[in-house]
Amino acid sequence: MATPPKTRRPDALTMEVVELIGDVVARFYEDYEDAAGEHALTGAQARLLSLLSLEPLPMRKLAQKLKCEPSNVTGIVDRLEVRGLVERRPDPADRRVKLAAATEEGRRVARELREGLRFAREPLAGLSEDERLALRDLLRRMLGDAA
Repeated sequence: MATPPKTRRPDALTMEVVELIGDVVARFYEDYEDAAGEHALTGAQARLLSLLSLEPLPMRKLAQKLKCEPSNVTGIVDRLEVRGLVERRPDPADRRVKLAAATEEGRRVARELREGLRFAREPLAGLSEDERLALRDLLRRMLGDAA
C-alpha cells in the first residue's frame, strides 16, 4: 500500500494571514447583515438584490452565485418582488426563461446597502492610494483574476 505524500504544514505567517482574512470576512458579513437590517432585509435578500443591481439573472444562475437551491431563490425573489425591489421578466434570448431584475427602487436600495458598509470604509480610507491599489491587486491575484 502506497503511503500518501507528505503535505507541508503552512508556515506561521501564512496561518496568520489566513486568520486575518477570516476575521475580515466575518466582520464584512456582520456589517452586511446590519446594513441589510436597516432596510428590513435579510442578508440573503440583500446579497440577491446586490447581484441583481448589476444585471438581470435567471434563477438558476442566482442559485449558483448564492450557493443555494433554486427553490430558495424563488422564495427570496417572491419576497423582494412584493416589496417592489425586484421584478421577473422574460429573457430576450430565450422567452422560456424568466430573469429576475432589480427595479429602479431595488437598485437604489442596493446602492444604499453598499454605501452603508462601514466596516472596511474607514480602515481603507487610512491607507494611501498606492496601498489600496496594492491590496486590490493582491486580492485579485489570490482570487485568480488576471485584471
